[in-house]
Amino acid sequence: MPARDASVVSEAAVPARRPNLLWQIGKAVFLLIVLVILLGLGTWQVERLQWKEGLLADIAARKDAPAVPLSAIEAMAASGGDIEYRVATAKGHYLNNKERHFLATYGDEPGFYIYTPLQLEDGRYLFVNRGFVPSAAKEPEMRKQGLLTGDQTVTGLARAKLASRPDGMPENDLAKNFFFWKDLDAMASSVGLPKDKVLPFFIDADKTPNPAGLPVGGVTIIDLPNNHLQYAVTWYGLAVTLVAIVTISWWRKRHPDAPSQ
Repeated sequence: MPARDASVVSEAAVPARRPNLLWQIGKAVFLLIVLVILLGLGTWQVERLQWKEGLLADIAARKDAPAVPLSAIEAMAASGGDIEYRVATAKGHYLNNKERHFLATYGDEPGFYIYTPLQLEDGRYLFVNRGFVPSAAKEPEMRKQGLLTGDQTVTGLARAKLASRPDGMPENDLAKNFFFWKDLDAMASSVGLPKDKVLPFFIDADKTPNPAGLPVGGVTIIDLPNNHLQYAVTWYGLAVTLVAIVTISWWRKRHPDAPSQ
């Protein structure tokens, strides 16, 4: 009878090990998946870092390159090329009575960027961001000296038009001439310019001074955050932490009598 009881106890203990083994395997697989995900995210951020550094270097090179004729920017835009921040020169005369006002700040001062159509020598139109004016100088009669007349040559950075309203941005108020986002088509139609005669991009004028100092040119903001190295370190750090925790846990199970630090 004692031998039979021992056999029954032994056989009953066998099924108990199987669930425990399956649990250990499942836990190991889960931890491995988490580790792979963390390493993948870290590697992805490293790749993003390399891409962002290349992009910033490219933009810096564009800004410092010699100005090209407007026709070169047109050709690039027509072929689907990236025209952003390329230096271009255009000639024509400003239609000061058709300027559009884009809500902006310069330093800590609220005001507007003045977008004025430049009628080119071939009769087409190019909207030029001539620069910043404070809120008190929003209306043209408050800065008459800066309303350039006659033939003008403007040099600045090409900027692509936006395809749609950015998320969270309010609609433009055309009646009050308040633009919250750069809707080129709306700017043109609101002053009666035919869409097919308006170039599909802007020019941000450079810092060439205007009479009486307004508008203030050269206001293009290039703000491309580059936090990818920080993110990569974070993901890789979490992966190392996970490995350390698992290793310490495994060692303690194998050495239950070892003194803890």
